Amino acid sequence: MLTILTIGCGGFFGAISRYLVSGWIYAIFGTAMPYGTLTVNLIGSLLLGITAQLMLAGNFLSASAGSFIGIGFLGAFTTFSTFSVQTLELLESGSPAKALLNIFLNLALCLAGAWVGLFIGRHFS
Repeated sequence: MLTILTIGCGGFFGAISRYLVSGWIYAIFGTAMPYGTLTVNLIGSLLLGITAQLMLAGNFLSASAGSFIGIGFLGAFTTFSTFSVQTLELLESGSPAKALLNIFLNLALCLAGAWVGLFIGRHFS
């Protein structure tokens, strides 16, 4: 039960953080492209890479801290479902180039972010 509460608390803070960060990005760059979602997915991928590596090292993050950060916070902070809907909205609005760019940027940058995160985590573990 404690693990479920830990994950739930992480999710609470992750969801609020996603709302604030993506809103801030949209305020700066506008909403013509879903840069807010891309930003949270990229940051989340980077941080999950670091978290995963530090958990694998075994002596840097406890299972409880890993659950709070990885499953709870980052699970709620990142959003594949919003990425999917926004990509479909771009397609339906007649912007296939923007939709493809969104797919490419999310895939390429988030994979690169996770890889950099694993690299950083290995450096500290």
